[in-house]
Amino acid sequence: MTTATAAVSLSADDARRLALRAQGFLGAPDRRGGVRGILRHLGAVQLDTISVLARSHELIPYARLGAVGREAVERAYWSEQHAFEYWSHAACILPIEEWPHFAFRRRVKRAQGYRWHRMKDKEGSCRLVLDRLRAEGPLTSTELGGAKNGGPWWDWSETKIAVEWLLDAGDVVVTERRGWKRVYDLAERAVPDELLHDDLDDRECLRRLVRLAGQSLGVGTRADLADYHRLKGEQVDSVIADSGLVPVEVEGWGRPAWADPAALAAPPRGRHRTTLLSPFDSLVWDRARTERIFGFAHRLEAYVPKPKRVHGYFAMPVLSGGHLVGRIDPAREGRTLVARQVTLESPKAAPAAARALREAAEWVGCSDVRVERAATPAEAAAVTAELAAL
Repeated sequence: MTTATAAVSLSADDARRLALRAQGFLGAPDRRGGVRGILRHLGAVQLDTISVLARSHELIPYARLGAVGREAVERAYWSEQHAFEYWSHAACILPIEEWPHFAFRRRVKRAQGYRWHRMKDKEGSCRLVLDRLRAEGPLTSTELGGAKNGGPWWDWSETKIAVEWLLDAGDVVVTERRGWKRVYDLAERAVPDELLHDDLDDRECLRRLVRLAGQSLGVGTRADLADYHRLKGEQVDSVIADSGLVPVEVEGWGRPAWADPAALAAPPRGRHRTTLLSPFDSLVWDRARTERIFGFAHRLEAYVPKPKRVHGYFAMPVLSGGHLVGRIDPAREGRTLVARQVTLESPKAAPAAARALREAAEWVGCSDVRVERAATPAEAAAVTAELAAL
């Protein structure tokens, strides 16, 4: 890394390594911090309904720490007022200390007055939900009276509309998922007193989230910083000069970028993880950034019609040696982890793919691994041979 008068100049490789370390994939992981440390470090862990190996929020700490117990993951997120769920990059688990910094978004929701649905009796329905939570403690929407009217998934009941509106506005907090159902509680009970306020103005909230995005990314463009917590580009512009991030020039990016000064102060080094990544992992959730940094074009094909899929329903990128070296679409059949589709960037990636598969299998309690299909018969044979040698 070299410093010029106007900005710090980074090679493309510098930027890649900064991103890997910032995301917890380069250097020794903070095992003492555990899952909670990972959440604080990333600032947001995305939730998603799809569960193949495990749900995405379980895969995030696994990818960084290795075979951490799945029940321990849930306990770490949802006990002792440590986290809450809210809209960030998408529906995300967020560290509870960031509650005040989402005040700007709660104000926007309140001003809008509704999300997608409108209530027939807003005042009465909200009062009923709040009274039930106050009297009975945390409840799911089913326990509150039912989430749907019996039609399609978007045909929400009045109760579901009310509790989701109260969530948007900050009167109610999601404190955990129970059987994948959101569990709602009163904000006054779920958020520690010292954090339960909307005192910070929009500018202070945005400055904090832009700074956090820079720390979590290591280095990023305006679009990268905005995407991390789903801000607007103009919002980033309004605070970037006061965010504490350092302007940098990155080889090949062709656009302004900013980096975390602490990351620049200590060149990244250490061991790399070899692992499967959730498509919703914050290292790769921004497809344009992933292609820019890793030269790896990735698309989630779960919502693509089966005949049009190239890499599979839930193709998981394979990270090894600081590079994305392939994709594996996994499935479970009893005690066997099946690689339904393996696609490698190079035949040399076969050992990494095998190691990633074997570790993932052990983590989810599978004793066997089988390669069902690969981009070529030679790739299938190479990965199968490497698995047999482990």
